[in-house]
Amino acid sequence: MAALVVTGSAVAMMLNLSQGAAAPLTASHSESLGQIAAQAGTLVNRAAVRDLLTKTAAPAKTSAPAPSASPAAPPPPVYLNPLRAITGLIPQRIDMGVDFAGSGPVYPIGDAVVTNATGSSGGWPGGGWITYQLTDGPAAGLMVFVAEDVKPTVQVGAHVTPTTVIASMYSGGDGIETGWAMPDGSSAESQLTVAGGVSGGGPFPTMVGINFDRLLVALGVPAAPNAGQAGYGVLPSNYPTTWSGLRT
Repeated sequence: MAALVVTGSAVAMMLNLSQGAAAPLTASHSESLGQIAAQAGTLVNRAAVRDLLTKTAAPAKTSAPAPSASPAAPPPPVYLNPLRAITGLIPQRIDMGVDFAGSGPVYPIGDAVVTNATGSSGGWPGGGWITYQLTDGPAAGLMVFVAEDVKPTVQVGAHVTPTTVIASMYSGGDGIETGWAMPDGSSAESQLTVAGGVSGGGPFPTMVGINFDRLLVALGVPAAPNAGQAGYGVLPSNYPTTWSGLRT
């Protein structure tokens, strides 16, 4: 195969002649190759020069942008409305806890461990008494009771979540009461001296009951009719005073 000694402008002329001058070579191609060849004193054949010019004229390839990552799903809420599936839910009043009428499944507010579960307990109309200790969220460590017209559907020691049915509420005429329980789960927190010693005889609403009602309202439960009244007793210092940001 014939070879040429490439000098500054000879490359362009050679290629134009070899192709019948059908496509004039641009100045940028002839100049750049001319400079390269002149500096290197290189012997190149026509095919090699043509291949080099083709590569030089080809547009640079750009890589496709990487696909953007899908946004992470938001975390589930820590607490959920425990009365969300009650049929005919009617808020009645705040006393030691919060009273409601209706029937259906009752859930825990959040992740918890069941500490009491009986359908027969003296001192509570209807007899039901269920308590659980929250293990997550702003009220972790606090005890919740569900009492009166309820039958437990779990056993003591069960680890439950906000989607676990822990009791069945029935229409027995007394309704349901739920609120903060004593640390040992024996009765309502409002009866302790640290909470003002307010028992089932009142006066109502208790400060402990108002606090629990506000938690329920933050989760989407309708407020009790006496929610705006002044409270009696004391809210112990280990209870959160605000329940904002619990729902997503």
